[in-house]
Amino acid sequence: MIYLKALFLAIVEGVTEFLPISSTGHMILVDEWVKLSSDQAFADAFMVIIQLPAILAVVVYFWSDLWPLSGDRDETRARLVLWTKIMAAFAPAAVLGALLAGFIEQTLFNPVTVAVALLAGGVLLIVLERRPRPERVANARAITYKLAFCVGLAQCVAMIPGTSRSAATIIGAMLLGAGRVAAVEFSFFLAVPTMLGATVFTVLKHGLHFSAHQWGVLAVGSVVSFAAAYLVIAALMSYIRRRNFIPFGYYRIVLGLLVLGYFLLVR
Repeated sequence: MIYLKALFLAIVEGVTEFLPISSTGHMILVDEWVKLSSDQAFADAFMVIIQLPAILAVVVYFWSDLWPLSGDRDETRARLVLWTKIMAAFAPAAVLGALLAGFIEQTLFNPVTVAVALLAGGVLLIVLERRPRPERVANARAITYKLAFCVGLAQCVAMIPGTSRSAATIIGAMLLGAGRVAAVEFSFFLAVPTMLGATVFTVLKHGLHFSAHQWGVLAVGSVVSFAAAYLVIAALMSYIRRRNFIPFGYYRIVLGLLVLGYFLLVR
């Protein structure tokens, strides 16, 4: 049974991590009915560690855009410049995350905060897509250092549970003139150091003291998380070239109302 639970949780994590719908909001609901293990330390570690295969899915899908040591000198230079922009965007969250992680966990990680963040993000996505705006940046490479840093500041808002890291970075980039494709590409790229840093920080904090059986559960979750994340990345890149984010906005609003209603009225 624990392997089936791991499979289900990995699918939820892989599917929701890169969509602007908040993986945290989904995991709070799922955790009410699907308890991975009575060992809470292992369950918490599981949800963190299976983010690593999701990061790997980004690298594999965008390998030709991200790997600097291939192609001619100009291509190598362009990729290295892109990475410096990614790291410039990563810096604000790295600093604030280290300073505020404990405070956020203690004060903001609750269902009401998640629900409000889901609702606010959903409304903002809908409003953003319905008002005309200039699209000055067509792809991630065209993003400037200033824009990258501002997207990094927007990512800091995602430290509020329920906001969604993807939603914060995509909305921030689009508000500053990036087209949908550029915003989503850069959001995916920025996920690599951000999620890797958060995962390593958590692992160092809690350790990796697992049994052989638990390592097997982690292996199953990792494989499934990678596959789900890769499929979602491919599907979203195809979707945004033809459609907008309004359906995701409505989905967030519905999910936010479900979270709020369940924890205030049912539980």
